[in-house]
Amino acid sequence: MDSNSCPQSGLCKSLSLKVCIGCSSFMVDRSVLAENCEYFRALFQSGMRESLQDEIQLRCVGVLGFLILLQVLDGERPVLNSDEIVEAIECTAFLQAPALTKHLINIINSENCLLMYHTAATFGVWTLSHSSALFIRDLYPDLQGDVHTLPQTLVDYIKSLQPSSYMAVCSHSPSSELLPDPQRTVCYLDETSKDWKVLTHLPANTSTTMAGVAVLDNKLYIMGGVHDVSKKVVESGFCYCPAANTWSSISGPQQLRYNFPLIGHEGCLYALGGESNMKSLSSVERFRMSEGSWSFVASLPCPAASVVTAVTMNRIFICLWRGQGATDIHEYIPEQDQWQLVSTLVRQHSYGLCMVAHKDNLYVMRNGPCEDFLQCVMDRYNLSSSQWTAMSGQYGNSKSSLFTAVVRGDSVFTLSRQATTEFTVEEQAWRLKRQMKGFGRTGSIYTFLMRLPKTRASDMGTSVDKIHNQVLRDDRPCPRLTLQCSDHL
Repeated sequence: MDSNSCPQSGLCKSLSLKVCIGCSSFMVDRSVLAENCEYFRALFQSGMRESLQDEIQLRCVGVLGFLILLQVLDGERPVLNSDEIVEAIECTAFLQAPALTKHLINIINSENCLLMYHTAATFGVWTLSHSSALFIRDLYPDLQGDVHTLPQTLVDYIKSLQPSSYMAVCSHSPSSELLPDPQRTVCYLDETSKDWKVLTHLPANTSTTMAGVAVLDNKLYIMGGVHDVSKKVVESGFCYCPAANTWSSISGPQQLRYNFPLIGHEGCLYALGGESNMKSLSSVERFRMSEGSWSFVASLPCPAASVVTAVTMNRIFICLWRGQGATDIHEYIPEQDQWQLVSTLVRQHSYGLCMVAHKDNLYVMRNGPCEDFLQCVMDRYNLSSSQWTAMSGQYGNSKSSLFTAVVRGDSVFTLSRQATTEFTVEEQAWRLKRQMKGFGRTGSIYTFLMRLPKTRASDMGTSVDKIHNQVLRDDRPCPRLTLQCSDHL
């Protein structure tokens, strides 16, 4: 039988498409193209002659850009040079490929952000253009000279955006209605005055003691936490919207838990492990904002509380300490709902562990071994090369500072009572960039980034120290706060 007349052969032929670009050709699954590219989806549904052909000629896309698209659709995460970035942006602009646009957003960094911004604006890839502009805004003082080589309209758009602010909130139990605590505040670093200022007060029934704290879509979420030493868990969660300056309630995880990390990622909150009734948990729950409900997903590889986490290049990583000097790094793959072991670091330390991410690097920080436990040392794991590197130098008696580290652009902000320190991330070390006023509060501290509206950032002027000193001077019962869950300040 002639192969062309074989029903199975004809079926196979209809499922594939030969895409020709210049002298190059690619055999691609039609369903993959239809699912991931609006151009092909519209073409296949158009009823035109081209929609029925087994071969199509693309004239507005380069070979390099299309190759990168195929890599991304195959699950790869290619690192791109300047020429590849331009070709990829041209490809996603013409073919309307969200997966490729998302990959480009995920690899924005200080070396390529200006190119990304200008090229994306030129081709009308607005989500990429906006994401690049936000990244540039955070690095504006360091990139200011280069930014002004851009067209003025693009410069003006960058200036219209607000940079991310370094934020902090201390560990607080719910306050008494009769004696509220005026220090129960969410604060931000005013980098102009180099001082900490109050943004908002926590609602009376919110606990940040052993709670999960995360930012998602520029809103602050606080989940769980305990009332007191009994470790009775606060069942409701709370959300703060800086744009509206309001607090609202949100349902807490199905499993009451405390001492757990909360991660905001792609429209979802993840509550990882933690404790319940003084027992460690391995369960993980995900709250989809679009659905408004919690559901269980793949459990942690083992029960764990105070799980160390980091998100970079749109990927979720955790650090699990398993004793005898071994620390495992796992990645959560949402599409497959599973945890994968990435690497294991073997280093002795007495207590304390933290992890932050910059570009394609994970930085694992720990205090030194027992004889040198005040020293904070770091190891870097490169995701692209799968290699560990011991970072040069130690960071003095700054353990508590580095263990609340947050990355913004090429900077790492750290915090202690004595000083707020900004480091510049370099290849082999973190270089001290500047120091500002310390936070001046005791207890555990949660730190994170948020973009504050210009009116809020300029209107809020109460210093953290001013509130603290006022409390120390005033021996009368504190006045009752009127702030409720949805009130304005």
